[in-house]
Amino acid sequence: MDGIKTTIGEGGRVVIPAEFRKSMGLKHGDEIIVSMKDGDIRISTLAQAVRRAQDLVRKYVPDDVSLVDDLIEERRREAARE
Repeated sequence: MDGIKTTIGEGGRVVIPAEFRKSMGLKHGDEIIVSMKDGDIRISTLAQAVRRAQDLVRKYVPDDVSLVDDLIEERRREAARE
């Protein structure tokens, strides 16, 4: 999608154009993540941010390893020691 000109309003508010909101599935009241990368402001949904974090972690974890199973096992061992 190409850029759309908008303005910064009172208190730094920015209106996200309707076609962008629709494309991202954003509705009134939804929480978003605002970040800056290389001088550009990025707006992401929480689901997109979680997916990026999962993808980043997955690069460092072998396919046959379950971090959830490892965490549960670790918590069980800790509980058994108490």
